Amino acid sequence: MALPFGPPVAPMLAKLDREIPRGEGWRYEPKWDGFRAIVFREGSDVLIQSRDARPLERYFPELVPALREAFPPGTVVDGEIILAVRGVLDFDSLQLRLHPAESRIRKLAAEIPASFVAFDLLAEGDEDLRSLALDDRPAWPRC
Repeated sequence: MALPFGPPVAPMLAKLDREIPRGEGWRYEPKWDGFRAIVFREGSDVLIQSRDARPLERYFPELVPALREAFPPGTVVDGEIILAVRGVLDFDSLQLRLHPAESRIRKLAAEIPASFVAFDLLAEGDEDLRSLALDDRPAWPRC
């Protein structure tokens, strides 16, 4: 199944505000201490794009089969790669994964596997959902 759009995709980024907005229609999400990532699942292929449009599959090889199983072909999902050590998010350990040696990456992936937190469905099947308001998008999770 072909995706309605391919990489690179610029993720929607948070903006700093000095006060919490009040009133109807606001949603709040936690700040994840991880790497922003957009997952493209097309056929049996999984591409993990960083927020600056670089591929991340090499650094998180354990996520590729997990994402292939979690998301059906034809989906694009925005989220965050996180790594927890003893139940606490650990950005320093996450940064260690950006290593030039594949053997080191595989060792770290086996010792402390990363996770992917999905928070926005950007495409499903041949439908580009980015122009829809969050409330108008298909129910999540779909898979």
